[in-house]
Amino acid sequence: MTATRAREGHPRFAPGTFTPAPGRGALGRMLRTHARVEIALTLRHGEQILLTLLIPLALLLGLSLLDILPSGELGPVAAVDWVTPRILALAVMSSAFTGQAIALGFDRRYGVLKRLSATALPRWLLVAGRLLAALVVVAIQAVVLGLVAALLGWSPSPGGLLATLVFLVAGTFAFGALGVLLGGSLKAEAVLALANVVWFVLLLAGGILLVPAAMPGALGDVVALLPSGALAEGLRSALLDGHFSWGPVGVLAVWAAAAGALATRTTRLN
Repeated sequence: MTATRAREGHPRFAPGTFTPAPGRGALGRMLRTHARVEIALTLRHGEQILLTLLIPLALLLGLSLLDILPSGELGPVAAVDWVTPRILALAVMSSAFTGQAIALGFDRRYGVLKRLSATALPRWLLVAGRLLAALVVVAIQAVVLGLVAALLGWSPSPGGLLATLVFLVAGTFAFGALGVLLGGSLKAEAVLALANVVWFVLLLAGGILLVPAAMPGALGDVVALLPSGALAEGLRSALLDGHFSWGPVGVLAVWAAAAGALATRTTRLN
């Protein structure tokens, strides 16, 4: 009778007879676990810590304490007040873009993504876990850099703290999507070289250390449309003036959506 029921499509045993029941785990639990692993790997990696925290911290101290910045660009604003929003933008770019791109490129090289794809983790959750880990790293960066800047005399506008949070999240998503796009489509060596070149170019000419308004002609308008320029100007407006700027948020949202859509088509597992 049992064999007949099995041939007719009925289960041999009642559901729940044996535990644990095979099947995919809850998506929320998988996301938390994957993000926790990515956070631990990032914080244990010496080169990542150098890129994401030590370099921005050194620039914050140097540009705030040394008489390097031109007085015409600072105006009546203290050096630490002018520098801190831009260093926060640099920190977001370092962790969400450069760090994520390099880590993803080498994960593909060593077959990590191919092995993870054989599990129950969907591809979108692999990306979401990396972005969530990047948000946690950015939060740590913001706390450390904010505390150091406060010791140097930084006095942000209280009315812009919520806007700052919005820009940090939007910037992480935009740069994180760009990092996945780069790290998921090229070879690891090419990703390593290109990600560092892009980091230096955006630092020097992408609206972080050089204000878009100070650039000649239409170049400033172009730089303001880059994710680095939009994030730096949005954070400056929030922390210095206490204003929320919709324009930079829109620029970051467009970059995040476009890069994310393209990354889903081009990301490879090896």
